[in-house]
This record gives sequence, structure tokens and C-alpha cells, in this order.
Amino acid sequence: METAYVVVLSFFFIVAIHRLLNRGESKNMSKQPLPPGPRAIPVLGHLHLLEKPYHLAFMRLAARYGPVFSLQLGSRAAVVVSTADCARECLAEHDATFANRPTYPTLHLMTYGGATIGHSAYGAHWRHVRRVVSLHLLSPQRVLSSMVPTITAEVRAMARRMYRAAAGGAARIELKGRLLELSLSTLMETIAQTKTYRPADDADTDMSPETQEFKQLLDAIISLLGLTNVLEFLPVLQTFDVLGLKKKIAAAAGRRDAFFQRLIDAERRRLDDGVEGQKKSMLAVLLALQKSEPENYTDEKIMALCFSMFIAGTDSTATAMEWAMSLLLNHPEVLKKAREEIDAHVGSSRLLGADDVPSLGYLHCVLNETLRLYPVGPTLIPHESTADCTVGGYRVPSGTMLLVNVYAIHRDPATWPDPDVFRPERFEDGGGSAEGRLLIPFGMGRRKCPGETMALQIMGLALGTMIQCFDWGAVGGGGAPKVDMTQGGGLTLPRAVPLEAMCKPRQVMLDVLQKL
Repeated sequence: METAYVVVLSFFFIVAIHRLLNRGESKNMSKQPLPPGPRAIPVLGHLHLLEKPYHLAFMRLAARYGPVFSLQLGSRAAVVVSTADCARECLAEHDATFANRPTYPTLHLMTYGGATIGHSAYGAHWRHVRRVVSLHLLSPQRVLSSMVPTITAEVRAMARRMYRAAAGGAARIELKGRLLELSLSTLMETIAQTKTYRPADDADTDMSPETQEFKQLLDAIISLLGLTNVLEFLPVLQTFDVLGLKKKIAAAAGRRDAFFQRLIDAERRRLDDGVEGQKKSMLAVLLALQKSEPENYTDEKIMALCFSMFIAGTDSTATAMEWAMSLLLNHPEVLKKAREEIDAHVGSSRLLGADDVPSLGYLHCVLNETLRLYPVGPTLIPHESTADCTVGGYRVPSGTMLLVNVYAIHRDPATWPDPDVFRPERFEDGGGSAEGRLLIPFGMGRRKCPGETMALQIMGLALGTMIQCFDWGAVGGGGAPKVDMTQGGGLTLPRAVPLEAMCKPRQVMLDVLQKL
């Protein structure tokens, strides 16, 4: 009896001490100031200060208000961080606190009620989806065994198209379309095993009808998402749907769902008929899981997973490669050094293969430096705090939206010497991981993009193949024309003008290219 009494008293004593400590911590936090910020105006808050590209507008505000500043975006409170130390504080020290995502009514229509991996709320559903993606869909083993052959085939198809376009000499090629076609066809083949082919009357595309249809859907969806920014922060506009945006998004989502349902039904028929290729598609993996856990793998949840893959792995990958080629065209000495490395390692009697890429150290430096200068998610997907916390000495209340300005962090002169200069050599011998430096083009912490391995495989093999097989030059007459590096406004840091370049098959690679 005395033992039980002592245990009960000890329990209440520990609870009392815990509450006292928490109360003291809360009092100390309440004394901390909120992050500074510009003066807000009624209703709009600071929306009038946001000019595209947003990351550049945030950099201008950070120069005035510091590395942590607050904004009132209509009805939402937000905080923007712009240094490596503050990013680590948010996404490492307070990782769990900032693991949630803000909810947007119109975005909910496009993300299956917030069920996609990038936009789902932090909790049981997100943990389940993350586990499925990490273990079954995008594990390093699956990428290497099942996806690399597809990536290799699609890169070779792209090289074949470029060679045929420039068979008579140099040809002017619009690269963004080619690179988007590559990433989209790769995902379509990986997810649904829709074989790509080249119609006899169209020598300039290898996209299957399904891939072309989804490209049109994706273009429509991305353009609609780009219009939602202001409306999401002004509830009154949401209520009346002044621009009819909800109807347009619902219509696009309906077409997308019908498209995915056709793919699911086709894969289900193949599995029921016992038709299965040498490698399982992602849909085949998910449908197998559906049989054992039907409540966790409904058709709608499978659609949400597939859509997550497409939205994260197509335009962003193509955009990163487009910036890499833009930089190489403006720095021919870097292009030459990368080519010399490939020639020394691979030679000219065969095409670069996936097994060669890990040995091409300088090519990886080029990719890292491209992602440093032009991260495809310049402010990452927004996070949201679920508890009060401290960032940079300022109090950040629960429910605050967090924007991490990766673009500013990657160009911070305090940690990156000559931050605006394209210098891949800074990553040689581990130089990019020096103390204080932070390279986070795919994010960090719990919400880091799980598709990093796949994206780097596509970018490394595609960029290496283009360097190995072709001579490249900027479009323009006289001297050494420079590629315009003006940035556009968008979700994935696009170029203001799609990249066009002069492409000519290398003489030493003609025998290989002719056999493609």
C-alpha cells in the first residue's frame, strides 16, 4: 500500500514540475518579439508587395527586414527565412513543428482533398503514403533495377530524335519541349507501362497517345494552379468564385481522374489476364497492395499517388536540365571540361550508360551548381507550424505558414564565395559541403522530396548524353552569343523564354548515333 502511495505521489510531483517548466517556457516565449515586417494594409495585408518571381521579392524584403521576417498574406500569417542557419532551425531543430502543410480550398480540389504526398497534412495518412513511396515506389533499389532501364531507353530515344533533326548539319532545337517529353514519357512508362513509339508520319515525337493526352492535362493544371495564389488568401473571393476558378479546376480534375481511371482499369485487366512484363509498373505494385489492404489503396488514393509523381517529376526535372544547358552554353569552358571527362571515361564507341554516371564527378558538380543557382522549387512547398516556436530569436505562433527561400540561401555571400558565379569546381572534393553551407534543392527534413534519386538519375544520364553526342551553341549571329538567363514567374523557377540552341552531331559519335 505504501509503495502504491509513493508511486502516485511521485507521478503527481513529476506532472507538476512539467507544467511549471512549460509555463516558464511559454512565458519566456511570449516575451519574445514577432519577426519584423513591412506595414500591412487592410484586407490585402502584404499581397501588394509580392511580385513575380516571388523569391526575388522575398530577397528584397530580407535585405530590409532581416533573415526572418513576417508577412500577412490576406487572411494568412506567414514567415520567410532566408539563411542556412534559420532553415536548419526550422527544418531540423523544429522539423516536427513545421512538418504540416497549409490547406487551400482550391488546391484541395486538385490534390484529392490533400491526399497527395506533397500536400497532405502531417499525420497518419502522410506517414503511410511516405512509407509506400519510400519502400515500394521510389526506393534506391527499385530506381536502379526497374526505372534505370526505362530512363536509359527514353534518353536514347531523345538522342535519336535530336540526331534526326540535325542529320543535315546544325539544327535549331527548342530544348524545354524535348526535355519535358523525356521526363513525361519516362514517368508514363514507369507508372503505367504505356510503351512510347514514333508514328510513321511524325518523326519528331516518341510520345504515346496517353503521354500526349496527359501532357495537355498537365499544362492546363499547372496554369490553373498558378492563378490560385491571391485567391487562396482572400476568402471573400473564394466564397463568390469571381473568376470561376473552382469550376475550371473541378473540370480539369475530372478529366485527370478519368485519365487515371483508364490507366488503372487497363493495368487491372492485364493483371487479371496474367499478363505481366519483366518489370512491374508502379500501378501493378499498388494494385497488388490494394488486394491485401483495400481500405488503404482505393482507386482514388492510387490516383493521388500517381498524380504526386507526375506533378513533382515532370516539369521540375525538365526545368532543371534546361537551366543546366543554359549555363553550359554561356560557359563553353565548363562544357568542354565535362565532355573531356565523358570522353576519357566512356569513349566514342558507345553511348554513356547509367553505370557510367556515378563515376563522372565533374558532371555531378555541374548538376549541383545548377541546382544551387536555379533550384526548381525556389521557396519549397509551404510548411505550417503546429505549435509556437522560436526561429532566429523571434516567436513564430502556431498556424503560421513558413516559406524557406532556398534561392536566397543558395546565393548567400556569407556562405558561398562569389555566389552568383557558375563555378562547378566549388563542389569538387566535397567543397560544397563546407561548414555553414546548405544545398537543399529537394528540401530537407521530414518533408524532403522522395523523388531525389530518380530525378538525379534522369538529369545525369540525359545531360551527359547530350554533352557526349552533340556540339552545342547559342542561337544568334556573330561573336559568341549569350543565352538570356532571365527568370520567369512560376511554381518551378522557369526561364522567361524557353531555351533554343544550335545542335550538331559530333563527328566522333556519328557511327553510334546512326545505329540508334
